Amino acid sequence: MDSRKRIFGHRWVLLALTALAVSLPALAQQKTGPGVTGEDSLTWKGVTLYGVIDIGVQYDTHMAPFTPYRPAASGNIVRQNSRQSVIGVTPSNMGQSRVGLQGTEALNDDWAAVFQIETFFNPQSGELANSLKSLTVNNGVPLSQQSVGVDGSSAGQALQTSWLGLKSRRFGTLTFGRQVTLLLEGIIKYDPNYNASAFGLLGASNTYSGAGSQESNRLDSTAKYQVSIKDLLHLGALYKFNGSSGSANTAFQANLGAEFGRASVDGYYSKVNSAITATSLSGTQVGELPALGYPVSNSLAATVSDNTAYALMGLFRLDRLKLFAGYEYIKYENPRTALDPGFINIGGYVLAFVNNAAYDNAKMTQVYWTGLRYTVIPRLELTAAWYGVHQNAYGSGKQAGCTTDAHSTCSGSLEAFSVDADYRFNLHFDAYIGAMYSGVHDGMASGYTFTTNINPTIGVRYKF
Repeated sequence: MDSRKRIFGHRWVLLALTALAVSLPALAQQKTGPGVTGEDSLTWKGVTLYGVIDIGVQYDTHMAPFTPYRPAASGNIVRQNSRQSVIGVTPSNMGQSRVGLQGTEALNDDWAAVFQIETFFNPQSGELANSLKSLTVNNGVPLSQQSVGVDGSSAGQALQTSWLGLKSRRFGTLTFGRQVTLLLEGIIKYDPNYNASAFGLLGASNTYSGAGSQESNRLDSTAKYQVSIKDLLHLGALYKFNGSSGSANTAFQANLGAEFGRASVDGYYSKVNSAITATSLSGTQVGELPALGYPVSNSLAATVSDNTAYALMGLFRLDRLKLFAGYEYIKYENPRTALDPGFINIGGYVLAFVNNAAYDNAKMTQVYWTGLRYTVIPRLELTAAWYGVHQNAYGSGKQAGCTTDAHSTCSGSLEAFSVDADYRFNLHFDAYIGAMYSGVHDGMASGYTFTTNINPTIGVRYKF
């Protein structure tokens, strides 16, 4: 009976998306290329080649050695294995280095076919962006010897974005494939640092733009619909299929927003079932792999949860000034549909050890931020931002209600603030400099050697 209900629910989602696609006036899906348009774009017969190469030098007061695999190389904010000062070349400090194709093929006066494909890469190492490999190289390695390893949606896939769909000026855009989520699009718009990893908490830790899981910023097998009504209201819906009749690994997001005068505001809802947070294997777990038949180089541990998130974000524009603010609430619960050991995750990585019971009591995280961008002269922008995170105490027994750093289940907080400057020499080339401070407290500092980090960064970016 339960499985029939789930199948029936999936059909309703399909019907809802189809109904939206044929019933509302509209606007195209948000362009995710670098924004080089007109005569400067590399467009031929409706197909545009574009890319970003972003590279710089960063110093961290407390960090693990940089990795060639994670998209940002550095951890940027203080992390559990942060233990020493580090300096080195870091990629994608302001935006993801990537190359892509996007195109539009007119079908008639109103309808057009649209597509986009993107590959993410790390210019300092020549590697494809691969957060999960940054974890597997730390399998069995003590914290005191690890390099930066952070989970994410980039897992060495040839294409990080890959979608195809239909667009209409009247009826909106409906696309299918591997796509950026609605929540991530909103954070890119409403984060004062536009999700830059070196200068903003939201870019440094994709947990929050992923509605509780860093792997949920981009999702496979999605249908996404977006529409605008008279350039005032806009709505969106996204559904992730899992290829079977169960609810595991399905997801749904919705967005409602408005533009009025100099102001813009958006609200978001997200539900991700059996969301995955992957981690490196402990030494004990590595020792058990031969009996399980899984390779060390491709195996990970994971915590699985059902994540529900709500977010409200806004901005206000003055002549030279933009003011930003946002709030997000995330609730983690044990999954209704557990994942078994041996589950094949994104990028073909194997979840050799799976914890489906981490949240007997719900974990609730609140995220808030504010900041501004000021145009000093037409080519120079200054950005200042502040971010905060607070989690409740969600342990049981002796851990119930704790407020110290004795356990990761204790209540705790994280704060970050940053200042940076970006100078555009022309449409294609810019240079930037800035720094972000981050600090953790109580439960969010459990197991940490150091609890603060500052990451002065300087770099350049080329867009085509």
